[in-house]
Order: sequence, then structure tokens, then C-alpha cells
Amino acid sequence: MLDWQLYVILDRAAAGARDLTAIARQAIAGGADVVQLRDKTASVQAVMAEARSLRVVTREAGIPFIVNDRPDVALAVDADGVHLGQDDGPLSLARQILGPGKLVGRSTHSVAQAAAALAQGADYIGFGPVFATPTKPGYRAIGTGEIGQVVSQAPCPVVVIGGIDLSTVDRVLHAGARCVAVLRAVTAAPDPESAARALKQRIMAATTSSSSATRSARVDS
Repeated sequence: MLDWQLYVILDRAAAGARDLTAIARQAIAGGADVVQLRDKTASVQAVMAEARSLRVVTREAGIPFIVNDRPDVALAVDADGVHLGQDDGPLSLARQILGPGKLVGRSTHSVAQAAAALAQGADYIGFGPVFATPTKPGYRAIGTGEIGQVVSQAPCPVVVIGGIDLSTVDRVLHAGARCVAVLRAVTAAPDPESAARALKQRIMAATTSSSSATRSARVDS
């Protein structure tokens, strides 16, 4: 069972001229449990170079490395998996490309899409955007109301995403999220390590509180 709490997406557009590998090291030091490379505009060669460097960093840290959209790049650098959007083809094709033992995640934007991804055997699902975000300008914010339903029905991690930062993370956690994905909140932060650490501490505190409440309820019953 994947036990993730903080999923950090390293986005070239959000990072600007800063080195993604350096940001990755800082995010991992701050508590990132998994790192994804997202680069929508670079050439295949440039994405491959970034991916190879990030693969080294994540392997040293012992955490999963995911490539967004590109099973071919994930295969070439021996990434731990690939993350697919709704329009990025079937999960079965990505598995065929990557081979056994690799993770395939799917972005979902509704309860129905989440259920479909689970039925297709996704290793984890992204659920959002829960808040408006410039990263997904074509998608409406779906809010937090369905997080608990999706999390309770999923046998795999539900990575809640979209406009999450320190000002919004508590609302997401209160709604039932156990793992959150952040992009600008870490990638664009002046101090990625501190930003990641602050988010991880909030998530851990909420998870600990929830676990304690569950144990107490069982004892009382």
C-alpha cells in the first residue's frame, strides 16, 4: 500500500529559471513523499534530461519519481511511474509501455471519473482541482464536498490537488484528504524546503488527529 501524504509536482513553468533538481532536493528535505516532473512545453530531449537528473535525486532519497503524461520518458529514465490526464490514453497502454511493477496514476475531476479510474486499476488517482488554479485554466474548481466520498471508496491513494497551499490545506484535510499534491506552493516558493515542511506538518497533524479520533470511537463503542 502506498503511504503518501505530500505529493510535490515540479513544474518548469512555475520554477522559472531555477533548477528543478535543486528544488527537488529541498522539497524532499522538507518531507515530500513523492515527486512528479511536469513540463508541458519543453522538447523531449529537455524533458529527458530533467527526468534523468530527478531520477538520481529521488533514488538517493528512496522516494517514488513520477513523470507526467509521458510513459516513453518514464520508461527511458526508469521512473517509478507515470501520471495520465483524462485525455492521455488508457491505463492499460501505459502499463504495456512501462512493464510490470510501475505505477500508473490518473487525474480525475468528478466522482464518476474517479470510479472509472479505479475500475481500470489505477495505482492512485488525482482528484481536483478542488480550488481554482492557473495550472488548470480549462477546469472549473470542483470544491471539497466530494473528497470524503472518493477517499472512502478508493483502495489506493487519492491525491487531492488544485490550488492547495498553506491557506487552503486545512479545508482539504478537514474534508477527508489524506494526501495532497502541490505545485506552485513548493515549486514557486522562495524556500521550497520550508514550504514543503510546513505543509507536511499540517498533513501529519491532521492525520494523527483523525487516527486518534477513530481509535477513541472504537474504544467507546
